[in-house]
Formats: sequence, C-alpha cells, structure tokens
Amino acid sequence: MGSEPGANEEAKATARKVADPKADLPIGALGSGSDYSAYLQHLGLASIDFGYGGEGESGGVYHSLYDDYEHHSRFVDPGFAYDATLARTVGRAVLRLANTDLPVQRYGDFADTVSTYLDEVKALAATRRTEAETQARLISGGLYKLADDPLDTRGEPTPLKPVPFFNFSPLENAVEHLKRSARDYDRAAAGAGALSAAQKAQLSALLLPMEQTLLNSQGLPGRPWYQHMIYAPGRFTGYGAKTLPGVREAIEQRRFDDARTYVVRTAKVLEDYANRLDAAVSMAKVP
Repeated sequence: MGSEPGANEEAKATARKVADPKADLPIGALGSGSDYSAYLQHLGLASIDFGYGGEGESGGVYHSLYDDYEHHSRFVDPGFAYDATLARTVGRAVLRLANTDLPVQRYGDFADTVSTYLDEVKALAATRRTEAETQARLISGGLYKLADDPLDTRGEPTPLKPVPFFNFSPLENAVEHLKRSARDYDRAAAGAGALSAAQKAQLSALLLPMEQTLLNSQGLPGRPWYQHMIYAPGRFTGYGAKTLPGVREAIEQRRFDDARTYVVRTAKVLEDYANRLDAAVSMAKVP
C-alpha cells in the first residue's frame, strides 16, 4: 500500500489516485502469469485482468497440493463473498462490452499513460548515467582501494559502461502525436452515438484492431515471441510488467544499441496507432 513505510513511488502515486474521489480507478500494466499473456503480448488483443484482494495473503499454497477447494472455501474466501463479487464484476463488464455499439476506450487515458512511461524511461537513462559517472570518479580517485579491508579484500568493481545521451525525439514526437489524436477522437466520439448503425459499424471495424498496431513483428531483443512494444513481462522479473520494454530493459541492462533501435521501433508503432485514430476522427463526427 502507498501509505506503508518504505512504499515505492509508484505505490504512493496509486494511493493518491485511489484517495481522490474525482479520479478514475487506476489500472496497472499487465505482465505475465496468466492466460492474457498470449492475447496481449503476442496477438495484440486488448486485455484486462480482474481481481480482488488485500485482506490477507494465501500465496504460500499457490500451485501446491493445498491449492484446492477445501483450502479456498475455509481460509481464502469463506462464504465466497469475494468470488461472487468478482463474478458480478466480470459479468457486468462482459455484458457492457458485448452490447455497446462502439468501443468504450477513452484514448486520452492511454496517451497520458504512455507519456508517463516515456518520462520514466528518460529518468532511468539519466539515473544510470549518473551511476556510471560516479563509479568512474570513485575508481579513478582510488577510493575503492582506500575503503577496502586488507584482511577481506574485494578489489575494485567492474567499471560500468558509460551511458550515452539518447535521442528520444522520435518517441517524444510520437507521444505528442498520440496525445493530439486521442484528444481529437475522444471529443468527436462524445457525439458518435448519433451516427447511423452502418457508420457505427464502419467506425468499430477501424478501431477494433487498434491494439495490434502496437506490435512489432521482430519482437523484443532475445525473445521475439513478445511483440508488444508498450507492455511485456520483465525478462528477469517473473510476472512483473515492464512498460516500453524494448527501450527500458535495454537501458537497464546497458544494451545501448538496442535502446537506440527500440526508441525508433516503439515510436513507429505509436505513430501507426495515432494515424489510425486520426482516420477515426472524421468517421466519428456527425455530419
């Protein structure tokens, strides 16, 4: 929880949103560990994972001999209060989506979120650059040797590769394009309910494959099956998600040529996404 001691900045930001009655419920990025992984990260189908929790943990029995009906009904959710609430939540969402004439997404939310991801990646590059520069000064000044215990010598650390200054302008331009396109579409879509049935069908056909424009057929470095350029499970974090993964993980792992490559590839899919939204704007406007 964001209010607990030692909470990270992401948890604190989420707590502020939850505490604001005017704010939307925050939705976290999907990583891996469930059936949605193939749909989102390989096929490019928009996905969501519903769940309730927070009142006690039962993860110690997960996928073990004890992970059965008896344990769940006695210890995890006695009376099936959460299970029933989850079923109602998912059922209502499915009915809402199945019976809508047009996609329900607010694309401005996505644009703002991707902009946040870009800010994080740029800050990551600056932090890693500072770390490498600081270590280089410590080595050149002989400070590691000075602090070394002669009875338990560790030697100097392996020098970190200097972090270059990346040209993020393709991504910055793509995100700004996405913001403009999303704003224009959300405004136009507010009156799209007055379109004819045929016009709505045409607009839906254009928007339904939107998520697939975020795929790159070459995938991520070393794991081409993961083709989504905005979301992926972390390569070394199990189920945890990485956003703008081609760029973010390349900087984290100091694969700087890959970082440059995936700045361009990620910008390309965002431009494609924004271009499709641009095409949808005129279709959403009532004559």
